Amino acid sequence: MSQGKTVSFSQMKDGTKEDYMLLRELEKPYHALTADRILDELRRQGEASLEGYPITRLDHGLQAATRAERDGADLDWIVGALLHDIGDGLAPQNHDRFSAEVIRPFVRWDVAWVVEHHGIFQMLYYAHHYGWDENARERFRDHPCFDSCAEFCERWDQSSFDPDYDPKPLAHFEPMVREVFARKAYDPEVLREGYVSRLTAA
Repeated sequence: MSQGKTVSFSQMKDGTKEDYMLLRELEKPYHALTADRILDELRRQGEASLEGYPITRLDHGLQAATRAERDGADLDWIVGALLHDIGDGLAPQNHDRFSAEVIRPFVRWDVAWVVEHHGIFQMLYYAHHYGWDENARERFRDHPCFDSCAEFCERWDQSSFDPDYDPKPLAHFEPMVREVFARKAYDPEVLREGYVSRLTAA
């Protein structure tokens, strides 16, 4: 394909098979750089913190991922912990769902589910201070990932705002991020729909 070649249509419905084959080929290099964009966003999270927190959002993710690794969690859980708040920059009001969509094509379904729902599960710790329902997560009590999400929040998320904790640096996790985002998107052997994994080695 020649440099700068474009499709023939101005409305998608008018596109030909050749147009869409061209787009599929041209998308491959962009898809290959997904991990780079994720890592860049993490670095941006290290440049400034949300007001009031003693650490940056990057430090929070690094603490969560380090705790997961030290607990013996596997690759999917470690990367899920690292990226569980990756959506904060663009979607602060629904960052949990945004973050889940970033990782969903590349990790087990239970990890994506936990990241998607960690926001409502975290309400257990603070919602009563605002007059909200701290037990809102109970609506998911019968879901097979309920206990995983509760454990994720307790062990790795709510505890990771500690300025005295010693997380591993982003460089330590970079190869893990690259490995996960190099996977084939939506590969059933990766997603393992219906399988609920352990968070820790214990």
